[in-house]
Amino acid sequence: MLVIVLENAPPRLRGRLAVWLLEVRAGVYVGNYSRKVREHIWSQVEAGIEDGNAVMMWRTNNEAGFEFQTLGANRRMPADWDGVRLVSFHPEVEGPDL
Repeated sequence: MLVIVLENAPPRLRGRLAVWLLEVRAGVYVGNYSRKVREHIWSQVEAGIEDGNAVMMWRTNNEAGFEFQTLGANRRMPADWDGVRLVSFHPEVEGPDL
């Protein structure tokens, strides 16, 4: 199982992903591919994401049963806690007081 979620992605990237994956909601793509195809799809995301952000999750044989990686600016970032991948939240950046 493979899931990719895009935010603020250009339409051409969304269209490219729709060639390989089923878009079940706006910006949410699912499919079932080998590691080699998954890496090729992710390289397409890296090349076309521009100012957006993305996360890709896939099924694997570990404690959680899945693995994930992210791309682009987002408050939610991967964190490793003793070999377990979790998500940490970075504080919101506020502008200067006027």
